Amino acid sequence: MHSKITFPELYSCLRNRFGFLDWWPGDTPDEIIIGAILTQNASWKNVEKAISNLKDAGCLSLSSIKKINTKMLEAYIRPSGFFRQKSRRLKIFANYVLSNYDSLDVMFMKPVSALRSELLCLHGIGRETADSIILYAAEKPVFVIDAYTKRITCRIYDNKKEPEYDELQRIISSGIKRNLGLYQDFHAQFVELGKNYCRTEPLCSKCPVRKYCLFGARSDKSK
Repeated sequence: MHSKITFPELYSCLRNRFGFLDWWPGDTPDEIIIGAILTQNASWKNVEKAISNLKDAGCLSLSSIKKINTKMLEAYIRPSGFFRQKSRRLKIFANYVLSNYDSLDVMFMKPVSALRSELLCLHGIGRETADSIILYAAEKPVFVIDAYTKRITCRIYDNKKEPEYDELQRIISSGIKRNLGLYQDFHAQFVELGKNYCRTEPLCSKCPVRKYCLFGARSDKSK
């Protein structure tokens, strides 16, 4: 990757623009995990509706997810989309954790690499979901790569092809300090930039990192 800006400089620029961002939404590790599964192929706005339904029903925990009738669970999480698929994933996750561990704390005592490998073996848990659970629920430093991160880095560094998940994770992680708070807030900064400026149809003229972005510079020249 070649650009005028390093990852620490990019983070500093975004932090100056957006301030500290309190992310991920969720009051407990259980809620964070449930949200991480529900947000697959869904907007957070719709996930919030599903979480609100679960909260109102007193079902916002893994133990409740395990006990609840499947049809009821599907009805509660319907706003998040793919509700049958996600219901099954939530059930499998809850059953696995509660059958194999006394608590999430015990599971989260494992080293990052072992915990990640275990999570990836569970049905419906991909790399982004596993890393979100590790970073925000287990509170261990692993950098989450989502669609916003891929799009933004691809544009800033003017890559013709988006890097693979593990490759981009390695590149970013090697370019910044290994720090839980930094990893969490930097990921949140990518999300904020992606939602408000670096959209599918980008708002380059208003982007806070426009002067560093090779895609933006190329776009300016083509006008």
